[in-house]
Amino acid sequence: MSVWLIYRTRFHLRSSSSCCCIDLFFRCAVLMFQREFAMRLVARPGDKLYCRLSINTQLLARVDHLMKVGKNNFRPPPKVESSVVRIEPKNPPPPVNFQEWDGLVRIAFVRKNKTLSAAFKSAAVEQLLEKNYRIHCSVHNVEVPADFSISKKIESVLQEADFSEKRARSMDIDDFMVLLHAFNSAGIHFS
Repeated sequence: MSVWLIYRTRFHLRSSSSCCCIDLFFRCAVLMFQREFAMRLVARPGDKLYCRLSINTQLLARVDHLMKVGKNNFRPPPKVESSVVRIEPKNPPPPVNFQEWDGLVRIAFVRKNKTLSAAFKSAAVEQLLEKNYRIHCSVHNVEVPADFSISKKIESVLQEADFSEKRARSMDIDDFMVLLHAFNSAGIHFS
């Protein structure tokens, strides 16, 4: 059974609503969004608008910009321009735990222009990852040394995987997959 979704979203729609849409079962969705939002969906590494929304959407779906729609095509005309995009979920979906993936990407894109080494030095990030690490070790009967330092462990993973000086704005899906695998292999989890 083919299911097609064609929908014009409200201009105040937030990114979280669109990502939820990808969980639905459909073959193809043709959606109209505010231009800047649409361009975030299709942005590539290095683009000014490349963000967490871009990489998460592109992880789960193929996204294409179909056309621009001027504000004068509506009555009354809105204050913003629109664009139409096509979203086709990847089938099969990528073999990744999305909660883990999104946890990593969320940290990396908080300040997408910072190096990953700097992004992971936040006290809140270190606290979360240390808690998750200790839970992982407890579940797998691994003893945590008394002098354990999560910041040293994180820096070690980033350096060994050669990501310490990279920035989220220039990393693609494959880069994040490699980084997630490196963290998970070291027992560091994001969910």
